[in-house]
Amino acid sequence: MITLTLDQYLQQNGITRYELAKRTGIRFHIIDNYYKNKVVRYDSDVLNRMCEALNCDICDLICYQK
Repeated sequence: MITLTLDQYLQQNGITRYELAKRTGIRFHIIDNYYKNKVVRYDSDVLNRMCEALNCDICDLICYQK
């Protein structure tokens, strides 16, 4: 199963969803869906913009568990 760990990453680094929305230019509602792990289809552009804004790797935001 693939799960998003955006919530954990933001909490560890003291960044709010609103702050991430401002940094990326992505609407808060979309950030919130990723934060709450409600996304079914992952948008590569959204993930790329998050990684660039947070200066992290994709493995910091996504976790794969068997």
